[in-house]
Amino acid sequence: MEIERESGWNLHPIGGETGKAYMGIRNEEKVFLKKNSSPFIAALSLKGITPRLIWTKRTGNGDVLTAQEWCNGRTLASHEMTSSNIANILKKLHRSDRLKRLLAKVGGDTISAVDLIAEYEINLDADLENHPVLESTYHYLLRELPLGYTQDDIRVCHGDISSENMLLSDDGELFIVDWDTAVLTDYLYDIGQLFARYIKKEDWAKWANKNEMNFTENEIKRVKWYAFINMLLDIKYAHYKTRYNKMNELILTLNQWLEDEGIIS
Repeated sequence: MEIERESGWNLHPIGGETGKAYMGIRNEEKVFLKKNSSPFIAALSLKGITPRLIWTKRTGNGDVLTAQEWCNGRTLASHEMTSSNIANILKKLHRSDRLKRLLAKVGGDTISAVDLIAEYEINLDADLENHPVLESTYHYLLRELPLGYTQDDIRVCHGDISSENMLLSDDGELFIVDWDTAVLTDYLYDIGQLFARYIKKEDWAKWANKNEMNFTENEIKRVKWYAFINMLLDIKYAHYKTRYNKMNELILTLNQWLEDEGIIS
């Protein structure tokens, strides 16, 4: 393998859909290696949000390898995603003006609610487009596009808040990994994704209060909107991956949300 020869490390692929991540081993040393990782990683590692960056190297074919400290540990279980540790690391990410400036500087994408709607619409299978629960949700989202937020609410968001992307080291440090999805957008996008995937709808307000996120009425409407659009996007992804049991489970949950909101009866 070309990058193995150029880097001097024995590479062992790590599971993932991109196929760009490896465990690098040389003598008794281990590092986490990734091809063409976000140049934003250095700033995140300085903040302690992701494991420490050790070096970067450009290979002969133009790829950029990054090496990060190898952390013995594990990803989180789904039930652990309600922890205040998640809220704390997201606050560290969302409140950093420096990270916002740096992601903009390296060309990070800025996305809006309209972009998320467009992401759902593109190549949408007819079975999903005509499903009554999904159609009702889609029209609700069009009617309730989140408004009333400012440039200061535009923050760095990870964009894929999942238990697989939360690494708990053996020393008890929590890191967020896999930053290919990082964007500049309303910071409540990440919170909405967390709510959609891991926190029961009846517990959203309780979680926010426990973690001192005193949402205004406008923020409550926005975070709810992002939870609903993330549910649609996760359903679309499950359908694409032919994970129909998961897809149907999500549709049932979404149907209950719509009933709770009085959108359908």
